[in-house]
Amino acid sequence: MLFDVHAHYDDERFDEDRDILLSSMHENNVGHIINIGCDIASSEASICLAEKYPFMYAAVGFHPHEAANVKDGDYDTLIALSKHSKVVAIGEIGLDYYYGKDIMDIQKKVFREQIELAKSVNLPFQVHNRDSTRDCLMILKEANMGDRCGMMHCFSESKETAREMLNLGMKISIGGIVTFKNNVKTVEVVKYVPIEDLMIETDSPYLAPVPYRGKRNSSIYVHAVAEKIAELKGMDTDEVIAITEKNAMEFYRID
Repeated sequence: MLFDVHAHYDDERFDEDRDILLSSMHENNVGHIINIGCDIASSEASICLAEKYPFMYAAVGFHPHEAANVKDGDYDTLIALSKHSKVVAIGEIGLDYYYGKDIMDIQKKVFREQIELAKSVNLPFQVHNRDSTRDCLMILKEANMGDRCGMMHCFSESKETAREMLNLGMKISIGGIVTFKNNVKTVEVVKYVPIEDLMIETDSPYLAPVPYRGKRNSSIYVHAVAEKIAELKGMDTDEVIAITEKNAMEFYRID
């Protein structure tokens, strides 16, 4: 079944129909979803959703947009949250210089600290990277991550950057942007990266794939990402779904 490794169902855009939508996942061939934390409140909300829905899991962490809001005791709270049985990752963490150039140094500090936190609790991490590839690579190279590594969420960089990430042991997650017209970079990345290193996601409620572009995204649209990957790799869609599900299950240690 489809495994959506990155979604935000605690977002207010799901307030009116969240339960109805999530209750429809099985009939839409969605087997697992990871809901992502961006701060303490959304991390706790992710755990609540994971407790309510057996097919959902949670990641906990601080998004780079929230880096300046990290305060004393927050990492202790994240460590405590990470011990929950449905928490499978730290995230989303990383860098975003598109909006956060004024807090670049704070972002880098918090990114490094959360990588170390992930290592200390023996969990993988999900990385957000926007307009910050050079620093993101530098920090990941410095981290000496070992076999408990990370995943690049909604990857949109070049094939050359993908190669460097793979050399560090990172996995690559592909979202709806691969279906966007004229998105040559992501098409090249999908063709280049071995299927065993790929996962799929929606980033719901953002970045709905074609032919749903412009709508609120949800996991029922993640099939469009799998279909596009199958097309680009000359594979059967069911095979792509099965392999990316297996990749995610193993990466997040889900039985």
